[in-house]
Amino acid sequence: MLLKGDFMLFARRARGHDGLMSERVALVTGGSRGIGRGVAVALAAGGFDLAINYAKDRAAAEECRALCNTARTGRYEICAADISRAEDRARLVGEVERAFGRIDCLVNNAGIAPERRADLLDADEASFDRLMDVNLKGPYFLTQRVARWMVDLGKRLGDGYAPTIVTISSISAYTASVSRGDYCVSKAGLGMLTQLFAARLADHGVRVYEVRPGIIRTDMTAPVQDKYDALIAGGLTPIRRWGLPEDVGRAVVALASGVFPFSTGEVVNVDGGFHMRTL
Repeated sequence: MLLKGDFMLFARRARGHDGLMSERVALVTGGSRGIGRGVAVALAAGGFDLAINYAKDRAAAEECRALCNTARTGRYEICAADISRAEDRARLVGEVERAFGRIDCLVNNAGIAPERRADLLDADEASFDRLMDVNLKGPYFLTQRVARWMVDLGKRLGDGYAPTIVTISSISAYTASVSRGDYCVSKAGLGMLTQLFAARLADHGVRVYEVRPGIIRTDMTAPVQDKYDALIAGGLTPIRRWGLPEDVGRAVVALASGVFPFSTGEVVNVDGGFHMRTL
């Protein structure tokens, strides 16, 4: 778990549209558990107030809010929405706007795994469609909606407003897994999402990044723990341990806190060195 002061070095207050000093605000989709929870707690420790989005499990979202308050006493709202649905995306952004009046960081984290792993030659369209709706279409159009708001805020708040968009993808964006083809394609699409919005929003002062986690210990990876325990011990990654949600959270806070002002469209690997080719 992150310590309260871990990111206070980067924390700063930003001037709100009402002229008063207010905390920076982040929206984390899929923030109730796993990587999303690690990101939310890290952002809270780093000085952000939060909108914590969840799809179904309100109790888990409440747990996340409690952990955020442990990291730093702040304002943390929980917001139910299925980002694959246009009406839910609109309502989610509207709730954030009404609650906080601003947004400084969008973290596209919400995503699902296939209901069952199926060989590439046998996979069905229903699974493909659901994965694309949640993992790719949802972030694409949520980013579009939030980006419009960020551009508008930039016109009103001026040079002191430096928003970021961070999309959590996966090593599956470039690692072929023939029993999860739909998942791999959805994650690869997020890489281009990042490039597109980075190019489009640079003139507006919005920095856009992609974080690619590797093998992270979460509920999603629990069923394959034994497999990856053996692979990691055998040298699959130069850093021989599982990644943790807070590892991803630390990367997101660094990006969201503006410590890379001359970078956009960048991919940050949080994978223990998996992406390197070694002999």
